[in-house]
Amino acid sequence: MPSTTAGEPIPIETSHEDMIHDAQLDYYGKRLATCSSDRTVKVFDVVDGETQRSSGHTLKGHTGPVWQVAWAHPKFGQILASCSYDGKVIIWKEQQAQGPGTGGWTKIKEHTLHKASVNSVSWAPHELGAILACASSDGKISVLTFKNDGTWGADVFEGHAIGCNAVSWAPAVQPGSLVAPPASNPVPGQQPAAVQSVKRFASAGCDNLVKIWGFSEDTQAWVPEEVLEGHTDWVRDVAWAPNIGLPRSYIATASQDKTVIIWTKDTPTSPWVKTPLDPSASVSPTGGASAPPGKFPDVVWRVSWSLAGNILAVSCGDGKVTLWKENLKGVWECVSDMTS
Repeated sequence: MPSTTAGEPIPIETSHEDMIHDAQLDYYGKRLATCSSDRTVKVFDVVDGETQRSSGHTLKGHTGPVWQVAWAHPKFGQILASCSYDGKVIIWKEQQAQGPGTGGWTKIKEHTLHKASVNSVSWAPHELGAILACASSDGKISVLTFKNDGTWGADVFEGHAIGCNAVSWAPAVQPGSLVAPPASNPVPGQQPAAVQSVKRFASAGCDNLVKIWGFSEDTQAWVPEEVLEGHTDWVRDVAWAPNIGLPRSYIATASQDKTVIIWTKDTPTSPWVKTPLDPSASVSPTGGASAPPGKFPDVVWRVSWSLAGNILAVSCGDGKVTLWKENLKGVWECVSDMTS
């Protein structure tokens, strides 16, 4: 295979019969899952950056367009979640082949508690367990938890008026835990106290709001902790940046109002501060109508952080993906733009 540089995108033939809505690589970057309006999910092996046609699996079970797929952490096995316009969330598991003609993907759970399209699914950090958050057009959010006895528990609660478009989990590590001194010096020979992990996620809604939800151990229920107001139209996507334990937290949100906002929180007790990305101040767009300051040329559909949490990819309705990075002065700059 000819060597490819980062600047050369490789087209992938999926054999989907309709529009593709999502594509996700697994934890190791060795499998690619795609989903489409043709009501199927497909899984491919990726070798040297190319998908292997012979290794493709087609997963059928949805009766409407499939909007999103999400891989669970490999410590739980080869597990994939998909959500669809049909109101269902399906969790698939790959069974290991015991002999010729065996193996393949099977449904291990079908979640049908929503009354409208399920638009987004997101697995919690693996430290918290096998937990899946789902966002639906019925305005509700559901959290599925795989229990030790092999059953699934489900919490369903009102999230956003009109509908919920996306969910994204906070990192399991507490912000600042890397630089904070230990609370007490452990007794020699004793294990130091475990770092307290926290169950928290953000949701994006059709009410133009982003809400942050935390799990209350006292009431065993999900409670709204904060509401982020800043968009003037539907919030299409939300992405909480990975964190290794530094004090500052970042959330990116993308909206129908053609803006992307970066929300920062310097310490666990400080308020969230919003900073809109300004495409007009960065790389001049090649061709096309230039957008007004602070606005992208079209609706912004998706935002996604790099694994290190320092680069943000923004996918816009004009077919462009732009990469953004915060400079040393705290200003967000566009460092790359790619046209699909």
